[in-house]
Amino acid sequence: MSLTLQHPSRSQLETFANQFPHRDYLIEIICPEFTSMCPKTGQPDFGTLTIRYIADAVCVELKSLKLYLQAFRNEGIFYENVTNRILDDLVAVMQPRRITLVAHFTPRGGISSRIAVSHPTGEPLSAF
Repeated sequence: MSLTLQHPSRSQLETFANQFPHRDYLIEIICPEFTSMCPKTGQPDFGTLTIRYIADAVCVELKSLKLYLQAFRNEGIFYENVTNRILDDLVAVMQPRRITLVAHFTPRGGISSRIAVSHPTGEPLSAF
């Protein structure tokens, strides 16, 4: 049995209609087992992603989000780049009113990193 590695692509993300588009409400998704790979060392990077958004017409479907995020497992990418890339892909697919992504990576060499990005640019939705 051969295993085909999938590269992350925004085309993996699916949406469903927001049944309450007239109301602003906060959706929070926590992904405690995110894994990508350090492009310098090839070692795995582990982190928790917290996505907070106010939907407009659509919401992200969670199974597709899980499969999309799992595709980063073998992707050599810096913390800052993966955080911004995921946010850009979610914005492109959902076009939310507001969204913040906080990526909190576990310590490596005694240093942990937390990156927060928002759309539209400005004050994040409860980033920390």
